[in-house]
Amino acid sequence: MLLALAIALATASSAEPADTAPAKGDAALHGDEQDIVVTGQRAAKADVASYGATASSTATKLPLSQRETPQSISVITRAQLDDFALHDINAALATTTGVNVEQVETDRTYYSSRGFDIVNFQVDGIGLPFAYGVQNGAIDLAPYESIEVLRGANGLLSSTGNPSATVNFVHKMPGRTLEASASAQYGSYDDFRLDGDLSLPLTASGSVRARIVGAYLDSKSYLDFYHVKRPVLYGVVQADLTPTTTITAGYQYQNNRTHGSMWGALPLYYVDGAPTDYPRSATTSTPWSHWNFKDQQIFGNVTQQLAGDWTLKISAYRHTVDEDDALFYVYGTPDRDTGEGLHSYPGAFRGPTRELTLDAYISGSVPLLGRRHEVVLGVNRGAARVKEYSSYPSDLNQPLPGNSAFDGSYPYPDFPAFDLSADFHTRREAVYGLVRLHLGDAWKVMLGGNVTHATSSGYSYGVASAYDRTRALPFAGATYDLSSHLTVYASYAKIFNPQTQIGTDEHILPPIEGDNIEAGLKGSWLDGKLYASAALFRARQNNAAEAGAFVDGQQLYTTIDATSEGIEFDLGGTIAPGLQASGGYTLLRIRNPQGEDVRTYVPRHTVRLNLTWRPAPLPAVSLGAAVSYQGRIYRDQDATTPGGSEIFTRQGGYAIVDVMARYDLGQHVSVMVNLKNLTNHKYITSLYWDQAYYGAPREALFTLGFTL
Repeated sequence: MLLALAIALATASSAEPADTAPAKGDAALHGDEQDIVVTGQRAAKADVASYGATASSTATKLPLSQRETPQSISVITRAQLDDFALHDINAALATTTGVNVEQVETDRTYYSSRGFDIVNFQVDGIGLPFAYGVQNGAIDLAPYESIEVLRGANGLLSSTGNPSATVNFVHKMPGRTLEASASAQYGSYDDFRLDGDLSLPLTASGSVRARIVGAYLDSKSYLDFYHVKRPVLYGVVQADLTPTTTITAGYQYQNNRTHGSMWGALPLYYVDGAPTDYPRSATTSTPWSHWNFKDQQIFGNVTQQLAGDWTLKISAYRHTVDEDDALFYVYGTPDRDTGEGLHSYPGAFRGPTRELTLDAYISGSVPLLGRRHEVVLGVNRGAARVKEYSSYPSDLNQPLPGNSAFDGSYPYPDFPAFDLSADFHTRREAVYGLVRLHLGDAWKVMLGGNVTHATSSGYSYGVASAYDRTRALPFAGATYDLSSHLTVYASYAKIFNPQTQIGTDEHILPPIEGDNIEAGLKGSWLDGKLYASAALFRARQNNAAEAGAFVDGQQLYTTIDATSEGIEFDLGGTIAPGLQASGGYTLLRIRNPQGEDVRTYVPRHTVRLNLTWRPAPLPAVSLGAAVSYQGRIYRDQDATTPGGSEIFTRQGGYAIVDVMARYDLGQHVSVMVNLKNLTNHKYITSLYWDQAYYGAPREALFTLGFTL
C-alpha cells in the first residue's frame, strides 16, 4: 500500500504541465546550489584521487551532499585506502573522525563513536546489526569503493536507532570502459598481499558490464604464533535492460583463517595491583589455536525510473558466516615474582549465521506552493538465524605454572562432541518515510521516521532470547544556507535497538532507548572539492551494554544509562592544489544520571589527520602522513590489592604516526612504501575489557602497483 501510494504520487506529479516542471540541474529553486536528483548511483561517489565525496545517501536515501545532510558524515575514499595501505575495516576506521577501534582480541573487535558502541554495519545501504554487538574477523576492503560513516542515530532507515554511528560499505561497481589494476605488497613479518581489479563492458555500448576483484593476504605477525591467510573474491554484473531499468547482481567471498589467535588477552595487573609490562609480542595463545570465519554475500537490486523524476529501487542482501574455532583462554591474576595465578579455559566452537535483508523504496519530488519537495517512502525486512555449537574439554581451569601461559606450550585438548549452545532467530520489519521540504531557496526541513517491529525467539547459552516489541522512531532535521559556502543545520532522532547480549542476571538485556540531537555548521569550497563541519551533539542512551564477568565460556554484561555530549570537527577533500586531507577532532564527556564519568575506556579527546601531497614540480611523487591521537583512558578493574586498595589500569594519551611515499615509474607502474607507527610507540590496543594486548610496533610495507 505504501509503495502504491508513492507511485500514485509520482504519476500525479508527472501530470503537471511541462512548462512548470524544472529542468534537471536547474539551480533556480535552490539559490546557487544545484539540486541533486540523480538516482540509481552508488551511495558515495568520489574522484579517483580525491579524499572528498560528492554525494552520500546513508542518512536519507536521497543522494545529498554532506553539506545538505543534517547529520555528521565522514567518507573514507578509495584514494585514502590505497595511499595508506588500509586493507581492512579496523585500519580504515582508526583513521576516521570520532571513531575508536576497540580491538580486544586478534579476531574480535568492538567499535565506538561519540562514546557508544557501533553495532550497525551496512552494505550498500542495507543490513542488520551485529548478532552479538561485536565484529568477528577482519573485513577486507578490496571489494569496496568507499566507506561512509554516519555519526549519530540512523533509526530513520536502518530499522533501529543507535546514537554512535552507522558504517556503510559501498561496493565497487563496473564502468562502461575497460579498466584494470593490480598490486603486490610485501612487508614486515612476511606480510604478503596481492590485489587485482578488472572492470569491463560485456557489450559494445557498455549496457552490460562486469567487475571482478580479487585479493589474497598471507601474513605473519609481531605477535607470537599469530598468522593470517585471507582470500577474497568479488564479482558483480550490471545491466541496463531498458533506458529506465537497471539490474545489479553480485557475489562476495572472504575466508579469514588465523592461527595463534587470541581468545581473551594479557592480564593487565599483578596481585599487588602493579601494572603488568610484557613484550609487545606476548600472547596467551598457542600455535594450535585457530579462529576461522568464512563470509559470503549475495546481493542484487533493480532500479526503475518512473514517471517524472521518480525512482523505484528494490534490493536484496543475503549474508552468511560460518565459524570454525579452537581457542585457548587464560584468566586470573598473576603473582609478580612467580607468575602463578593464571588458569586455562580452552574451547572449540562452530556456528552458522544466516541473514536476509529486503528493502524497497520509492523516491522523487512533488510540487507544492511553487516548489518541488523530495519524498522517500519504503519498507524493510531483515531476518537472522544464529546458531553456535560449543565444546569444552574436561580439564578446564587448570593452573598454568610460571610463565607457561605465554609460551604456547599448552597441548591441544581432547575436545568432546559439540553441543548446541545458542539458537535464536531475530526479525525486524519497518516502514519508513521522509519528506524534504524546500521552504525557501536557503531553507530545507526534513520530517520523517519509521515504525519498527522487532521480534526474537530461541535461546543463547541457556538464556531465552525472546522479545516482541514495536516502536515508532521520529526524525527531524533542517538546513539553512548562510551563504554560497556555509550551511547551519540541526537534527533530532529517537533511539531504539533490541540487544542480544546476556546480562549478569542471566537474562537478555533490555533494548537500548534514548535520543540524539545535534546542531552545527557545514561548509564546502573549491566547487565542492573541500568539505568541513563543526557539530555540537548530545546522545542519551539507556540500557547500554557494558562488558562484565566472563563465566563458563560466556561474556556477560551489565547495563548503564549514560549521556554523551561533545563537539566535533571534520574535514575532507582538496585543501590546496595537490594537497588532499581528511580527519577531524572530537571532544566529549560521558556521564551517568548521577553526573559520574562512565565508559572511561573511551578517550575524551581524539584527533585524526590524513594528508597527502603531490608537489607540482614533481608530479610523479606523492608524500603523505597520517596522525591518530587519543587522550588518556583508564579502567576500574573492580578488584582490590591485598591491602584493600582499588586497582585501576591507566594509559596516557599517545599519537600513532604513519607516513607514505609513492613514485610513478610511468603511466602504468608505481612503487610505494608505507611506514606504520613511525615512532615505534608501545600502547595497549583497548581497555574495553579487563584484558588487552599491545599494538603493532613500527612496520614497513612495500607495494608495486600496475594500472591499465
